[in-house]
Parts: sequence; C-alpha cells; structure tokens
Amino acid sequence: MIKIAITGPESTGKSWLSSTLAQIFGVPWVPEFAREYLSEMNRPYILEDVIFIAQMQRNAEKLAAQTNPPILFCDTDMIVCKIWCEVKYGFCPPEIQALRLEDDYNLYLLTDIDLPWTFDPLREHPHFRNELFALYLREMQQSDKPFETVSGINGKRIESAINHLLRHFPDISDLIHEDHLRNALELNLLP
Repeated sequence: MIKIAITGPESTGKSWLSSTLAQIFGVPWVPEFAREYLSEMNRPYILEDVIFIAQMQRNAEKLAAQTNPPILFCDTDMIVCKIWCEVKYGFCPPEIQALRLEDDYNLYLLTDIDLPWTFDPLREHPHFRNELFALYLREMQQSDKPFETVSGINGKRIESAINHLLRHFPDISDLIHEDHLRNALELNLLP
C-alpha cells in the first residue's frame, strides 16, 4: 500500500485535493478528523482536544489501512497537529511528537498557499499564511521523508499532484479513472 499525506496550512485545499485524488484513483481517503470534531464542539478547543484529534486521526488512518487499498490518501497528518500546537501553544506535546515519529507515509504532498484564503469559522490565520507555509516547508526539509509541493488552481493543482505521484510511483498510472481525471482537470471552481 502506498500511503500519501496531504499536508499544509489551512485553506490550501487539502480536503478537496484528498477527496479528488481518491476519486481519480478509485481508492479511499481519510478525512480530516479535526473538522468534524471541532464543528460539533460548543466551546473553545484546548490543548487536550488537539491531542485527541491527533490520536483519532491516526486511528482513522489505521482503520482505513486495514482494507489494504493500493493507495491511501490522508487529509491532514501529524505535521499539521505539531505545527498547530507550536503556533497556538508554543510547544508540541509529547503525545503528538510520539505520533509524528510513527509516521509511515511514502510521500507527502505539501499544499502551497497560492489559493485564495477562504473564510471558515474553524480557520484562524488568514494573515499568517506565508509564515505557516515556511514552518511546513522547514518541517518537510528537516525530515528524511520525500515530499513535493502541490501548486496551481483548480485542475492545475490536480495535475501538479498527479505528476508528482506518477514520478514517485509510475506503476499507479493504471489505477487512474480517466473520466474522473478529465472532469478534475477541466474544473473551473476553486476548492
């Protein structure tokens, strides 16, 4: 199984990219647990919530991996939780550090900030995008894991991601559903 992490700052199309790539390749994806959890919360979140979110995100990945799909796209990863804690609380708790050490992705797709920021009540940093992207980029550069930056708007973003995937994993080309790919490449709506 090839495991792909879609990582990057908020409002960079991670969920859209994950679900679209999963559709194109006809494989499952793991949605971002934080979105569902925080949407249902009736209070401000605290550090313990972020730790819980990280644990549940990892559990969802493990559950999805049990079906042994050829590719598994993961919307969000422990880098997101690590940087979230560092920015919000000034440190990353040991529980998230431990989960980060367990990361077993074959490739990270780092989403660029070239998309316009879109308001969402769960998003917190519309004016901190360059700094956040720099944190993600530094984290990726300091790791020993392969990563690629995905840029472009609409179909160009999908094309960028697929080109990176095929360069790293040429054998997955036969999984592509051409009709889904064509629709995604012709897309004219922002994620």
